[in-house]
Amino acid sequence: MNRAALIILNVDDEEAARYAKTRDLQRFGYTVVEAATGTEALHKVEELQPVVVLLDVRLPDVSGIEVCQIIKTRWPAIMVLQTSATFTNVQDRVRGLDGGADSYLVQPAESEELAAAIGALLRIRKAEDELRRINETLEQRVEQRTQELATANEKLRKEIIQRQKAEAALVQAQKMEAIGHLTGGIAHDFNNLLTAVIGNLDLIRARAIDARTLRQAENAFRAAERGSKLTAQLLAFSRTQRLATRPTDVNALISGMMELLNQSLGPSVEVRTELNSDIGPALADANQLELAILNLAINARDAMPQGGTVTIATTETSAGDGEGDLVAGRYVTIDVSDNGSGMPPHIVARAFDPFFTTKPPGKGTGLGLAQVYGITKQCGGDARIASVVGSGTKVSLWFKRSAGDVLAAVDREVATAGARRSGRIILIDDDPDVRDLVHELLTELGYDVESADHGEAGLRLLAETVPDLLIIDFAMPGMNGAEIASAVRRNNPKVPILFLSGYADSSALEAAVGNAPLLRKPFRPAELVAAVQIAIDGQSNRAVD
Repeated sequence: MNRAALIILNVDDEEAARYAKTRDLQRFGYTVVEAATGTEALHKVEELQPVVVLLDVRLPDVSGIEVCQIIKTRWPAIMVLQTSATFTNVQDRVRGLDGGADSYLVQPAESEELAAAIGALLRIRKAEDELRRINETLEQRVEQRTQELATANEKLRKEIIQRQKAEAALVQAQKMEAIGHLTGGIAHDFNNLLTAVIGNLDLIRARAIDARTLRQAENAFRAAERGSKLTAQLLAFSRTQRLATRPTDVNALISGMMELLNQSLGPSVEVRTELNSDIGPALADANQLELAILNLAINARDAMPQGGTVTIATTETSAGDGEGDLVAGRYVTIDVSDNGSGMPPHIVARAFDPFFTTKPPGKGTGLGLAQVYGITKQCGGDARIASVVGSGTKVSLWFKRSAGDVLAAVDREVATAGARRSGRIILIDDDPDVRDLVHELLTELGYDVESADHGEAGLRLLAETVPDLLIIDFAMPGMNGAEIASAVRRNNPKVPILFLSGYADSSALEAAVGNAPLLRKPFRPAELVAAVQIAIDGQSNRAVD
């Protein structure tokens, strides 16, 4: 069956859903025409006579069920697959099928399920056509039957191959999910360690009285900060922490990565930059943007086994309405180019697909470019590839141009000097190193701090007195931070709470703690002091990153 010769009409008023279905069907080789309204759909059915109409129930002008009835009345041979993400119960499906639909599919559906549903309708259509021909020409029955068997065998062979591919993809997905859980747990434990390391190194730097001690502390501190970036990448890989988008100086970020890029790409690859000094800040997550640029640079290196040049360029440009998936406005673009082997069009078309890789087994997971694409999309931008075989590849990352200014860095000096502070604080954290560090910092500032290593011990302290602030680690054995906070709120709803977290599912955390202040580990002493003061003064409820 030549799928490209079969026209499928995709009718949906929601652009994103329509695009997703069109893309999936085109990947399976079908020719797809789109319509956004019922009226437009009927015009295109009359003009193009598609074999299948993929018809959404909810349309802005005419109900999809009414459109289906008209199609079946005027063109009964056209197959209709009714779809809906809203009308999904039994009565809705029965109403759609009674309206003349040949099948009903609840959205969103996996691409394989959608393709299988289309394939089933095409088989029905073909069977009906075959039956009409058999009834009309008895002499051709034997030949037609032979052809049917051959076609069925070929379809079965293809379905077996597709099933094998689907099973392999499922195994890979389960493996990656397990790795994601593992990396998330490692990041949590590592962030607790880094909190104590970074905090104490900060104290040593501030109190060092000789140059040698200060230099050693600075070296150790830089290494600890690299470890902090590593945990951020692990959290992104586990996909449980939402991106922290903010105005980002892209040029400064790229300049700060040069040492890392040179070390990662090796001596055979030259890294060049063409940074436009006139660009504004981009709305991006700095840690994830670094990871994306590093991924692209490593891919470029792999495309140049004999060595070559990687060029990173920045510019600012405009996008109009209808230009891809971008909203009209100003964008900061980052181009990562190489002069390597390049890619043919059919590889470019699938480059961003998860688990798709041209590297040999054991050399690539197929997640690098998919992660880059996901990062840009989460930030409201886009990723695009231009490649010519033999001439190299350019990947362009588009980020919204931020209207705000780049946020100033938190004061990197230990905030222990100045006026003494007062107030009673109860600290609950199961990690002894973090607990001791926070206790010491806050005690030195003048706060009266009592500590507990688990939730029940902390609640016993709260039963004796009402503190000015409760500091709770979110992820702890037994009672987690949300459960402790819930118990506290029942009796003391006005007690300010500051959460600490080395790792937690962002959506679960937001659902559990609402808009309570959150300080992510590893944090600097100055960040802790600022967060404590804000929480006590009640000046802000925003998360402190």
